[in-house]
Amino acid sequence: MPPAIVVEPDLQQKLAILSQEAADEVADPPLTASIQQGITHATGFLYNAQRSAGGSIRLFKVLQTNACRYSCPYCFTSCAIRRRRTTFKPDELATTFVHLHRQRQAEGLFLSSGIVPDADATMERMLATVERLRLRAGFRGYIHLKLIPGARFEYIERAVALADRVSLNLEAPNPDRLRVLAPEKEFAEAMWQRLAWARQVIEQRRAAGLPAARSITTQFVVGAAGESDAELLHTVAYAQQTIQLGRSYFSAFHPIERSPFSDLPAEDPIRAARLYQAEAMLREYGFSVAELPFDEQGNLPRDCTPKQAWAVRHLHEPVEVNTASLQQLLRVPGIGPRSAARIIAVRRQQCLRNLDDLRRLGVNVNWAASFVLLDGRAALRQLSLWPALQ
Repeated sequence: MPPAIVVEPDLQQKLAILSQEAADEVADPPLTASIQQGITHATGFLYNAQRSAGGSIRLFKVLQTNACRYSCPYCFTSCAIRRRRTTFKPDELATTFVHLHRQRQAEGLFLSSGIVPDADATMERMLATVERLRLRAGFRGYIHLKLIPGARFEYIERAVALADRVSLNLEAPNPDRLRVLAPEKEFAEAMWQRLAWARQVIEQRRAAGLPAARSITTQFVVGAAGESDAELLHTVAYAQQTIQLGRSYFSAFHPIERSPFSDLPAEDPIRAARLYQAEAMLREYGFSVAELPFDEQGNLPRDCTPKQAWAVRHLHEPVEVNTASLQQLLRVPGIGPRSAARIIAVRRQQCLRNLDDLRRLGVNVNWAASFVLLDGRAALRQLSLWPALQ
């Protein structure tokens, strides 16, 4: 019997497969607008990612490979799902990105991967791609590089030296929940330890005056393992305190056809939105996990933001915006870090007396009006947006 003939997908086919499957993983709020672009000799997906300092950057988000040794029942790269598999060689992917960058279609790269045949081999391919961009092509722009669970220390070290941001998807808040989502993966050593290594290397390189990734992030799958919001946010807070985790992202579970979890219901995307808002309260607003408005099951309200729910329960006296501290202002719904800083700057020159003054400073006055005083006077009351909480 003659041997089977295997036809390797061409570059255009690889790009179509691996950029589309990378798009399936999107959970970043910064990746807010996906737009399919016409690319010379290829078709791919580019994303407008919001910068933390404002503005946006166009990212090319792609997988090195969609093959994976793991059979995680929620994941689109699971080896338990029959689908077409392909892999970018480092030179192929680097050349593709350089072309997009020179055509001014992509400003930065977001590189992830399935894991095959093992963590080290996967990490080596990804690093080879990034090295070709940094060292051969001279690319100095933004690169976000995923770390692979179980990869050796020297690979984590190299990733931190080459990328602007590194991340590793914890997927679950603790080992018990991970056994449901990814029973072949190990939480403490293979995953958490790699994030801790990344933080260690960042601090060492910064102390030596060497370039290093600016931040570390992670991502959780929400709704497939029975976890509560409190479980997720306790893990987030601990990571913020111990490894200075920059951001946490939440992917509302949606079932994938022919996967072991195909019969599970999709998670409400509003739940993920509330987790993002609560994560920001921990990271930017000075709240602790103990202050978050969990119900008896450890979950956040769905019908309002967690900050609104906290304010209804605790802000019994309105806050005078002309004298309040930064921390007091940040506890008022509708006032964020930027608008709070503007209030403090402007009130040195003038007294704030009406809602239009606040609106011009970026305050959401519909949310803030019920909780503030303006020069000793209550703002005009708005009809409640959340009567169920009264």
